[in-house]
Amino acid sequence: MVEQILTIFREVRDPRDFTARHDLGEMLFLVLCGLLCGEKTCVDIADFAAGHEEEFREVLILRHGTPSHDTISRVLRLLDPRELKQALAACLSAMGQSLRSGAVLAVDGKALRRAYEAGQRHMPPLMVSVFDGLTRLSLAQTRAGAGGEAAAARTLLKTLCPKGCTITADALHCRPDTATVIRETGAHYVLGLKTNQPTLYASAEASFTRASDDLPHLTRSEHGHGRHERRTASVVAAPAAARAKLPGLVAFGRIESVRHVDGAPAQSRTHYYALSRRLTPDRLALLVRGHWGIENHLHWSLDVIFDEDDARSRKNFAPENWAVLRTMARNILEDDPEDIPIREKMKKASWSKDALFNLFAHMQ
Repeated sequence: MVEQILTIFREVRDPRDFTARHDLGEMLFLVLCGLLCGEKTCVDIADFAAGHEEEFREVLILRHGTPSHDTISRVLRLLDPRELKQALAACLSAMGQSLRSGAVLAVDGKALRRAYEAGQRHMPPLMVSVFDGLTRLSLAQTRAGAGGEAAAARTLLKTLCPKGCTITADALHCRPDTATVIRETGAHYVLGLKTNQPTLYASAEASFTRASDDLPHLTRSEHGHGRHERRTASVVAAPAAARAKLPGLVAFGRIESVRHVDGAPAQSRTHYYALSRRLTPDRLALLVRGHWGIENHLHWSLDVIFDEDDARSRKNFAPENWAVLRTMARNILEDDPEDIPIREKMKKASWSKDALFNLFAHMQ
């Protein structure tokens, strides 16, 4: 159980010199356990570790006791984020989660809203994630650099090599260089299409206008909480001129939605998508709907359960390292087979060391 995650953390290279008192692998394990139990800051985690020192000594040596909050903060500022990303990948492998051919992977960025440097509130760090909609696990994560979210996403996709998968992303990623990377890795794409690509957008509108009225389509309706929504999905082949603008482009998709909220006028919206293969309307609707799992299941839980948007660590590599550790903790809680909410799993882990250590029981 615990030995697997300790082995993973002990592979992380220590950025400190030989005078370091606390074992890096043990320290990272304590931070992860603190996050699993609902602690949010270095101070909280240091207090949590000190308060449960005797229990942790059952699995750790802790030759010099538990680390202080200053030690934890300093180490996470200095630690190379690439090392923790490798630990995240190793953790997923230990949980038996690997990239499957045919998986649907959502790509999206999330700002760490309070982790900005002084005077740069308008430029908070941006983390880009690749999310498996079926397992609801984050497979890879990196901080966006000078090239922005799109460049970071291309780097992640090259690293993952998602052959046989379908990549879904919003209109920011609908660009030739990203489409080229996706197709060269052997994956297909469903990319949002907006007026940031005016020629392609106009071509999509014209293609559906020229299509006959009996174009195959799928209509679904949903009702609940005073809201009524009807969505119609359809797909049309892309003309040759449009295919020359975006590598791998085969077809355009369209989702038309009409939404009624009690007491308010109806709202109509039309969204277009660039597709690297001809999908059925049913499949298009499923993939577009599934893309928002990265918001509803990953970003929402990181903000609401782990308070990521309120995290103020901002120096050096701290924002990225904390983000990776929070994602690792969320993956472990999500992968735990007990059918209860994540927040309830965290409560149980904080109450009982057995419940905490059992979260690692599904590791191989």
